[in-house]
Amino acid sequence: MPETAHPAFNKACSYFKIKLTRIPVDPKTLEVDVKKMRRAISRNTCMLVASAPNFPHGAIDPVEEISKLALEYNIPLHVDGCLGGFLIAFMDEAGFPLKPFDFRVPGVTSISCDTHKYGFTPKGASVILYRTPEIRAHQFYALSDWPGGIYASPSIAGSRSGFLIACCWATLMYYGHEGYVRETRKIIQVTRAIADGWSKIDGLYLLHHPDVSVVA
Repeated sequence: MPETAHPAFNKACSYFKIKLTRIPVDPKTLEVDVKKMRRAISRNTCMLVASAPNFPHGAIDPVEEISKLALEYNIPLHVDGCLGGFLIAFMDEAGFPLKPFDFRVPGVTSISCDTHKYGFTPKGASVILYRTPEIRAHQFYALSDWPGGIYASPSIAGSRSGFLIACCWATLMYYGHEGYVRETRKIIQVTRAIADGWSKIDGLYLLHHPDVSVVA
């Protein structure tokens, strides 16, 4: 995974005792160095990660290039859209086209997206999407051999408040597709205005021109 990927991946690897290989980013683009990612792949590599965008610099990793690696080596590719998922999904319609980052890219097998960021919902609800039902099936845990009957859970969290789900759904319905396109347009316009303004101040410079909503 890129060194700029979210610490949640470090946390997951710690939980499951998976060796994590952090790949440096290109010093100019601040996107993951795909050549170094290729060199790091071994027979034990179980997943590749791309951020869309990453938190530190707001750069979107080259998903299409990483996808070629995923297909060549038959390794799942996860796109972390947790920060910008509710922006990048609407940027084309808002007038800010992006390179493909989702299931249009053949090597992408899963995508995460937090509704509580630019979906404007309460914290505690997130989305993970899988390319196929077969991949999704591995997320569920079920136990039938128990005196209390069948136990089943779709995630690590065993319980979740219905209040959060209802609030999330209500928020999505309130904004609707057109509402999210409208809000995306406003957010991207303001982000780029801030970036342009800061670039004109002596002593300040941009690390990366904003791909989405982060100004570094």
